[in-house]
Amino acid sequence: MMTSNRLRLLVALLLAAPVASAQDGMDHSMHMHHDMPMSDSLVWRMVPMEGMTMPMMPEMMDDVPEVGAFLPGFGMDAAMLPEARPSEIIDMADGDTLRMDASFVRRTIAGKEYVMMAYGGMYPGPLIRADRGSKVVVEFTNNIDMATTVHWHGLRLDNAFDGIPGLTQAPILSGETFTYELKFPDTGMYWYHPHMREDVQQDLGLYGNMLVDPTEEDYYAPVNREVPLILDDILIDANGILPYGEEAPTHALMGRFGNVMLVNGITDYNLDVQAGEVVRFYLTNVANTRTFNVVFGGARIKVIAGDVSKYEREQFVESVVIAPAERYIVDVHFDEARTFEITNSIQGIDHFRGTFVPEVRTLGTVTASGKTDTDLATAFREERQNADTKADIDAFRRYFDHNLRLTIETNGLHPLTMRMMEVDTLYFPPIEWNEGMPMMNWLSTGDEARWTLLDEDTGKKSMEINWDWKVGDVVKIRIFNDPKSFHPMNHPFHVHGQRFVVTHIDGVENRNMAWKDTAIIPVGSTVDILVDVTNPGKWMAHCHIAEHLHAGMMLGFTVRGAGDAPEVGR
Repeated sequence: MMTSNRLRLLVALLLAAPVASAQDGMDHSMHMHHDMPMSDSLVWRMVPMEGMTMPMMPEMMDDVPEVGAFLPGFGMDAAMLPEARPSEIIDMADGDTLRMDASFVRRTIAGKEYVMMAYGGMYPGPLIRADRGSKVVVEFTNNIDMATTVHWHGLRLDNAFDGIPGLTQAPILSGETFTYELKFPDTGMYWYHPHMREDVQQDLGLYGNMLVDPTEEDYYAPVNREVPLILDDILIDANGILPYGEEAPTHALMGRFGNVMLVNGITDYNLDVQAGEVVRFYLTNVANTRTFNVVFGGARIKVIAGDVSKYEREQFVESVVIAPAERYIVDVHFDEARTFEITNSIQGIDHFRGTFVPEVRTLGTVTASGKTDTDLATAFREERQNADTKADIDAFRRYFDHNLRLTIETNGLHPLTMRMMEVDTLYFPPIEWNEGMPMMNWLSTGDEARWTLLDEDTGKKSMEINWDWKVGDVVKIRIFNDPKSFHPMNHPFHVHGQRFVVTHIDGVENRNMAWKDTAIIPVGSTVDILVDVTNPGKWMAHCHIAEHLHAGMMLGFTVRGAGDAPEVGR
């Protein structure tokens, strides 16, 4: 807990802060009153302060981000748009073609209508289901008013279809079509989303899953049913969805936390099952920044697979911690007739008082009634050993080293934000579960806070880095999340086009591995990942907090084929 001396120091420094003036470069005459209703022109209004733990200083009352307010579809009449329909499963055989677009739709969230976006007119987008080893085509048309691309997250597909503007393809302009060719070499749950201003487009509903089925019998244990669960949040106040930054993202320090929780795009998710059923949930976190800790109301949970593969052995857990972009496959046994609450159960941090704040938010419910005719309780209790996964991972033992530090550089942040952060340095939680300083986070933009990946071997930063690898390499990356940086933050680290295993965390060997494409790096931790380099082309690795990505937290790497020469100067 924060000492009384520290609290007095913090208050004294805040009270000593000068009143904002023309010296801070802001034109306060242009700022709206924060309680004004939305007008015909889009203007900033204060970020919702629900759950705020840091007090708001009077001199910040009229401050707004140093970028323009922006909201796609602003001025559209939601009633004139087609209503988005729930996600559908699209079963695709080898060689099939799916025609899909991104468009504006009408969405109803907690009883109110909003102009949002959808893939294929659905929320979430259609679930593309195919067998491992198959290849399919997606003819994608952009019918929104922003340029976009589609990134097929986690797939080891051909580089030309990875969806990275300026690296693998040109942006898809409004009205244009781009044909993606997808291949599915790995069993598991994957997802797709934009890779241009995903802090906006993904947040407004552009996301969907891909489920790759195994071709072997008995690949997974038997279950009574399978259910995809996409976890999300969105930031809404009484006037609607809070605007985004036009020239650069807002919320650059911590990412844009939402105040409304969504499961499969809705606030009142409920699943009806028979008592005694074992349900396989395919969990995906599509939130901009929120890490969830999912609990199933006392039902027993068994983790069976991660992003790209089964674990070496199945494992019972109390909850599932899932960072942005991660996926987990879990079996849950609803052993009696009752209602089970699916909750996000966390310990938030009150930065001002230096205390932890327990918080439990309901995500949805599972209502179990009657009694299942197919009792799988005995099979559920077994923690299966997966020799195939272990043998696949055991083959990778030679590697090259890279050392990467996660940090941040700032320029022109609000003086009060700087002052608060200078004082609040005694403790930062390994994972930022909640938004404890919404005003200061909102005011920080991607122009003022530049998140950085630092190659400690060369001194190069972020997109200055272009590691040169070749197919067949096994590369170890040691990632250190610097706790001494300005407001350190957990980061979900994503590698495009390849797969990796987490081998060590803070020097402790990981004794139950699975192939992944995204792994969370807590504050102060060192995480070793071993990358299986199989896919030639130019690729990216980056933090999957949307605002951090757009604030510069990304690097490039090149994978050469067997006969390709290394790039000049690399």
